[in-house]
Parts: sequence; structure tokens; C-alpha cells
Amino acid sequence: MSEQTVEQDAALTDAPATPDGSTAESTAGSSAGSTQHVHEPDQQQPEQVLDVDAMPSGARGAVEAVLMVVDEPVTEVALASALGLTTEQVSQLLAELVVDYDAAGRGFELRRVAGGWRIYSRAEYAPAVERFMLDGQTARLTQAALETLAIVAYRQPVSRARVGAVRGVNVDAVMRTLLSRGLVEEAGHDPETGAVLYRTTTYFLQRLGLTSLGELPALAPFLPEVDALDELGVGGMS
Repeated sequence: MSEQTVEQDAALTDAPATPDGSTAESTAGSSAGSTQHVHEPDQQQPEQVLDVDAMPSGARGAVEAVLMVVDEPVTEVALASALGLTTEQVSQLLAELVVDYDAAGRGFELRRVAGGWRIYSRAEYAPAVERFMLDGQTARLTQAALETLAIVAYRQPVSRARVGAVRGVNVDAVMRTLLSRGLVEEAGHDPETGAVLYRTTTYFLQRLGLTSLGELPALAPFLPEVDALDELGVGGMS
């Protein structure tokens, strides 16, 4: 027997055996040859950074844009978080806007109310606003307004978000119209989310010739899929 053969036999003999009788060396080689590919979970894409400085009017314009769409006073902290600014920067921009609006004699002003900021029409222009609102009372409601009013009537008290979920569209503008017409009103806040809840008014009942919500017709006879309606929670009033 050659010296090389003896060395190979010794190596196999010295290798530790596994429970099935094979050597650890051969087992390791087999495992390496049959490596399984483990599926790695998809990594979450990082949130895109908002660059307000790249916008036409910079951070100032971004603050104004947000103030134009809020329904309730918004705090400096909320503005800073949404726009990627510091609270000091937001406070300075808000102060500048107040001064600029006052100096320009705009028909609106920026006020600090209930710990937040919101744009309001100036008191000096109240007669013009009142005339516009009263003239709007005689105009017919749009189909979108009628649909939104129906959802409020059958789901009250209900939040704007819930109404929007049922209709599948944003209802902020329509809800403002219904509020201005005196057909709906605020009815407290949702205990879980804190969202403002809305309900129909006495004026709504008067316009429909009803004495109570219990006189509203049931929706089921007019809808083909009652089960789907129940899932949405838009059943008839009992």
C-alpha cells in the first residue's frame, strides 16, 4: 500500500462520525451542496422626503396651501411634521402671513384659535358673505350634495371620513355646502378617533315635511343588495 493511500485512510478514520454512520466531513459537504434559498421579506421603501424649498413659493407657499384646506385650526407642530420644518420656522412663517394679510387688506385673515391656526373671512366683509350665503339657499342641491345628505340622514351621527368612505370620494366641499345651508350640524366627536360627527338639523326635517327621523323611508325596498348595504351600515331608520 502506498504512503498516499495510508494518509487518506487515516484522514477518513480520524473524521468524527454522525449518528447515521457518515463522517462529519462528508455530511458538511453534502449540506453545502444542497443549500436551500431562504426567501427574504421585501424591504419597505423609505418614505419620500418632501422638499418644500423646491416648490414655487417655498415653505411659505406650502404652509398657505395647507391652511387653505384645513377644516379645523391646525397647530405649529402638525404643520412642521407634515412639511418637514421646525416649529420655529413654522411660527415665523405664520407671523409673516398674518402681517402680510393685514397690510394687503385681504378679505381674509389668519387667526390663532383654540391652540391652532386657520384662515377666516374678515368681519368687515360679513355683509358680502351673508348675502352670498343667503342667495345660495335658493339654489338646488347637486346630486353629490343630495347623496351626501342622505348618508348623513341614515347614518347619523357620522364623520366626514365615514361619509367619504361610503361615497368613495372626498366630501369636504359638499359637507361645507350642507353646513352653510343649515341642513346638517356638528354633533360632538367620535370617542375613538376624535373626528367631528355630523347629524341633520330641525331645518332638514322642516324642508322634508317630517316631524322626526323615524319618518324617513326605509332604504331596503329601493336597493337590490341589502346584505351589502348592511355591511356599509346604511340601513333604514327604525
